Amino acid sequence: MGSDVWQNYTHLRSGFPLNMSPSTLDHTALATLAQSIKDWGRELGFQQVGIAGLDLAEHEAHLQRWLAAGYQGEMDYMAAHGSKRSHPEQLVPGTLRVVSLRMDYLPGDTQMAQRLSEPEKAYVSRYALGRDYHKLIRKRLQQLAERIQQHIGPFGYRAFVDSAPVLEKAIAEQAGLGWIGKNTLVLNRQAGSYFFLGELFVDIPLPVDAPHASEHCGRCTACLDICPTAAFVGPYLLDARRCISYLTIELKGSIPEELRAPIGNRVFGCDDCQLVCPWNRFARPTEQGDFQPRHSLDNAELAALFRWSEEEFLSRTEGSPLRRAGYERWLRNLAVGLGNAPSSIPVLEALKARREHPSALVREHVEWALARHAKRGGA
Repeated sequence: MGSDVWQNYTHLRSGFPLNMSPSTLDHTALATLAQSIKDWGRELGFQQVGIAGLDLAEHEAHLQRWLAAGYQGEMDYMAAHGSKRSHPEQLVPGTLRVVSLRMDYLPGDTQMAQRLSEPEKAYVSRYALGRDYHKLIRKRLQQLAERIQQHIGPFGYRAFVDSAPVLEKAIAEQAGLGWIGKNTLVLNRQAGSYFFLGELFVDIPLPVDAPHASEHCGRCTACLDICPTAAFVGPYLLDARRCISYLTIELKGSIPEELRAPIGNRVFGCDDCQLVCPWNRFARPTEQGDFQPRHSLDNAELAALFRWSEEEFLSRTEGSPLRRAGYERWLRNLAVGLGNAPSSIPVLEALKARREHPSALVREHVEWALARHAKRGGA
């Protein structure tokens, strides 16, 4: 069962399961159900579960100011869908509550922070080292919905995992999972920020959790100060057009030249603002095998990755977040990394081998990289 449940059931009732009377869903019963949902969520591998209401007015205003400033860059989808992003009941009619869940993804001892000081190695954001999280979390959300259904009968729901116009960070804050920090990520005092979020929109009037009303960043500006491309306009405000995650994943065209050197060896995403966050000293390694590094991506040479054929890329990134960039932009990103790497024989040979690549985008970045080495006397 999935989205069709809404059409099948919500028009027949007013938030009550068909096989239970309204008296069964009194305040006590709803509170018991809410606690059961949290217990079931933890059994399914989520570290925390909260329940939010639908008032996101404050976050909606922030989003509109952000969009008006043009900070979304080419991410036109951020402005699409009208007010549905900040009004769950418009996105999925009948929604009364949103169950917000987080799942830790930090791999074990990958020594990824060390890779930033090894410019011949590729830095891949920690969340992208293993399998794509979307399918795993969506499956767990579906299993949670089925558990609820077994308990109360058919009900209306929709599951989301970064896959629709949903203000998931705002909802997580409303559900008490943490606060939105100065780096614009959700921070949790017991878990830092290395976790994925998922949502289950439901038409059950569950009791809501207290929003995370206070933030605990204090005077710390470590995340703002460390950003290699100065993407933070100020606390809680990110100009995505300068963010390395945007530049290496979302941007379809050329990476602005003035931002290529600061990117360093970051070829897919960036974790700098998380690496320096004091709260991430409490982050715990995940027990999910799917989030462990694949194909030695936590210790790969830039030149070796640049030699992958398109067939190798498609094979080795099957079920991986890296697929989002596509082969052409993968090579673009690696060319920038190679341009920032020491002028070694493997680096120069890898770049020269791609000089005649069919893609103008790849050729442009290869020539930039080779010119950069030539200026250093390495080509």
